[in-house]
Amino acid sequence: MTPTRVQPDRARVRRDELLDGLVDLYLAEGFLALGVGDLAARLRCSRSTLYDVASSKEQLIQAAVRRYFQRAAERIATRVDAEPDPGERIPVYLAAVAEELEPASARFHADLEAYAPAGEVYRDNTRHAARRVQELVADGVAAGALRPVDATFVGAATAQVMTAIQSGAIGEATGLDDASAYRRLADLVVHGLERRTPPV
Repeated sequence: MTPTRVQPDRARVRRDELLDGLVDLYLAEGFLALGVGDLAARLRCSRSTLYDVASSKEQLIQAAVRRYFQRAAERIATRVDAEPDPGERIPVYLAAVAEELEPASARFHADLEAYAPAGEVYRDNTRHAARRVQELVADGVAAGALRPVDATFVGAATAQVMTAIQSGAIGEATGLDDASAYRRLADLVVHGLERRTPPV
C-alpha cells in the first residue's frame, strides 16, 4: 500500500500562505524597499522559510507578482464566464480588472515600473487583457449584442489605452490611478459599442 504523502501538501499550503502574505504586503507597501529580513518579521516566519518559497529577494518579488496577476486573472475569468449576455461581458471584464487593481498602492505601481522583471509581468497581463477585449468585442458583434464594428481596431485601440495605463502615462495626464482609469475605459468602450434602440 502506498503511504499517504501529507508533508508535501502541508509544505505547499504553507508556501501558498506565504505567497499570499507577500502579495498583500507588496500591494500595500511596494516591494523594493523591503528586505528579506523585513519580510520575515512582517510575515512572522524565518528567512529560511522564505527561501523555501524562492531563493532570493528578487525571486520572491517575481513569484509574488506573478501570483497576484495569476489569481486576479482567474477571478476575472470566472466573473466573465458567469455573464450570459455577450454584450455585457466587456463591462464585466473591465470592471473586474479595475476591482483587481484597486488594492494596488501607488508605491506598488512605482516599484513595478522601477523593477523590470516585475514590470514585464504587468505588461504581459496588459497584452493578454487587450487580446481578451478584442475577443469579447468580436463575440458581442457576432451575437448581435453590440454594434457592428471592427473588433480588431477596437481591440488595438483599447490595447493602446491599456498600455498607457500600465506605463503611467494616463495617470500623469489625468491624475487617475490604474483602477480608476480602467473604469473610465470601460465607460468609453461600452458606450461606444452599445446597440442603441432606434426612436419609435
